Amino acid sequence: MSDFKRISVAETQQLITQQAIIADIRDENSFAAGHIEGAYHLTNGSIVQFMQQFPFEQPVVVVCYHGNSSQGAAQYLAQQGYEEVYSMDGGVAAWRAEYPVVTDDNA
Repeated sequence: MSDFKRISVAETQQLITQQAIIADIRDENSFAAGHIEGAYHLTNGSIVQFMQQFPFEQPVVVVCYHGNSSQGAAQYLAQQGYEEVYSMDGGVAAWRAEYPVVTDDNA
């Protein structure tokens, strides 16, 4: 069984430059109000599409509000066969303190 790794906001930014997928598991309104540019809104309803769209070899960084819920989702993706899965510590709240977010209005 594969495990995920916890990483910082800065490490996430570095992985984005290396084509990592950002999987945002927050609710729809929070995602629309501000998310990391290029993030995929991952929900129970979109998990099958996500797994069909993104190869298991591509790195995935799971983000949530504060870095807690993302750990369970990251573990789930690792168990499904994703080879390189991360949970971002501090969540989108920490990201906002360092980097900009986009909204559905400007995405």
